[in-house]
Amino acid sequence: MNYAIVEACGKQYWFEPGFFYEVDRLVGTEPGDKISFNKILLVREGETSKLGKPCLKDITVNATVMRHSLDKKVVVFKMRPKKRSRFKTGFRRKITRIHIDSIT
Repeated sequence: MNYAIVEACGKQYWFEPGFFYEVDRLVGTEPGDKISFNKILLVREGETSKLGKPCLKDITVNATVMRHSLDKKVVVFKMRPKKRSRFKTGFRRKITRIHIDSIT
């Protein structure tokens, strides 16, 4: 099982080659663009592991941007008791769907 733990968009993601993942919106990319992640924290190849301190310099994760979309809606409801004040709003996170091509 090959995988890499990558820091992207301020979060850490577990990436495996050949799978699709949804990350926070990657600004400046279009569907079909090839991107690479350079902040690799850990790589597992078979039985061997490489741990970065803090990052691995010689490893990159290559991916393809599939599409930009919005995530599921989160409903926020605030109420002040005894004041008859209610506030309801929704939030949809902007996401980018990527396909992991390889870990090299």
